[in-house]
Amino acid sequence: MTFEQAWIEHDYNPFIVFDNEGKVKSLNQEAQYLLGEVSTKEIFQITQTYANHTYGFKTTAIDLIYGSYKFYAITVGYLDEAQIGIKLYKVAAKKFTNIEEYGDSVNIYALLDLCISAAATRCNSKFAKEFDPTFPDVRVKIESFTKLLDKIYQSYKDNDTITTRLALTTGEYIKFNDKKYPIFSITFKAEQRDSSLEKLIEENALKSNCIVRFQKEMTVISSALVSA
Repeated sequence: MTFEQAWIEHDYNPFIVFDNEGKVKSLNQEAQYLLGEVSTKEIFQITQTYANHTYGFKTTAIDLIYGSYKFYAITVGYLDEAQIGIKLYKVAAKKFTNIEEYGDSVNIYALLDLCISAAATRCNSKFAKEFDPTFPDVRVKIESFTKLLDKIYQSYKDNDTITTRLALTTGEYIKFNDKKYPIFSITFKAEQRDSSLEKLIEENALKSNCIVRFQKEMTVISSALVSA
C-alpha cells in the first residue's frame, strides 16, 4: 500500500470507487461502516446524480443523512467510463470545553429504562430495546437529557412498536485535553413520528450537549461518551 492509499484508507470521511455497473471496486474503512447503514445502490445513485457532465471532479454542498451518518458535501470524480469515485464529508461532532459540562455520572441503561417506563404509562405502544451491553456509566445532564428522551418518545406515541437502539458510533470521536472520547448514539424508530415536536426536541438536545438528526421514521441523538 502506497502512502496515498494508506492516507485514504484512514481518512475520517468515506471514500468509494465504483465500476460502471455500480459494483464497488475499492473503499476505505469508514466507507465499510457507512455501507452497513445504507445500500451500495443508493450511494451509487447519488454518485451518478452529482457527477460532472464531462470528465473531471465536482464538489457539491448537500445535506445527506444515512443512519447515524450526516454529511454536508460530496466530491464525485471520474476520468473515464470504467470507474467513478465519491467522497462524502461528515459533519463534525459537537465540541465541548469542559468535562463537567456533561453533567453527572449515570447508568445509561437504567436511565433509558426509566424513560421507557414513563412513556409506557402514556401510550399503548410496545417497546423494543437493542442495547450494546458494554457501556460504562456516562456523564449526562440528567434533567435535560430525561426531558429530551421524554419528548422523543412522545413523538412516537401513536405507534404499535417503538424501537430504541443504544450503540457506539464506530470510528468517530472528539478530542479534549489530548484525550479521545468516543461518540455514542441512541436511535428511536417506528412507523411514524410527530414532526411537530422537532423544535422542542432540538432545544432539549442542545441543553443536553447532544446532536439530533431526524429522518422520516427515525430520530437519532448522539453525544460524547464521557465516562465517570
